[in-house]
Amino acid sequence: MGRLEPMYPQELDEGRRGLYEAITKGPRAAGRHFPLTGEHGELRGPFNAFLLSPELGGALQELGAAVRYRSSLTPRAREIAILLVAAHWDCAYERFAHERVGRSVGITEAELAELRGGVVPELDDAYERACAHLVRAMTGGDVDEEVWETWVPVVGEATVFELTTLVGYYSTLALQLRVFRVSPHAD
Repeated sequence: MGRLEPMYPQELDEGRRGLYEAITKGPRAAGRHFPLTGEHGELRGPFNAFLLSPELGGALQELGAAVRYRSSLTPRAREIAILLVAAHWDCAYERFAHERVGRSVGITEAELAELRGGVVPELDDAYERACAHLVRAMTGGDVDEEVWETWVPVVGEATVFELTTLVGYYSTLALQLRVFRVSPHAD
């Protein structure tokens, strides 16, 4: 489990138990493409660390659920964006989890290979292409005027807000996964 010991469901206090259930019984539990829990019910990926601080972990869990399940981003655009963040941070766990989700929403193996390298693939869909170029700029630290003027008219300012939130959230997870040494194979 990297640097953190697993927290098993039967050992959780009330605050941690509520967060555990929000993660394991919420929208992430339906149709998942990667395991949320290990063999003994311990949370995998970034979620075990959320239990260290249930108030903050709960807020992060809710933000992540909103980004994944309640934004206006299309599933492909969302997963392309997440995979570009994973590439920027070289985050193995995000790549492992979201390549699986990406395949389920139609991202091809060729597109996944380019995204792994942080490259925006040749995307036929103008909305996806705009989202990908905006995220690529955001992971570089800013959206300059040229990028803004080229891509924002395609997607609109509300999508830019959703994308900046997604980039911030998945960058936070990538940092936590790195610091706690969570890998897709170690937990």
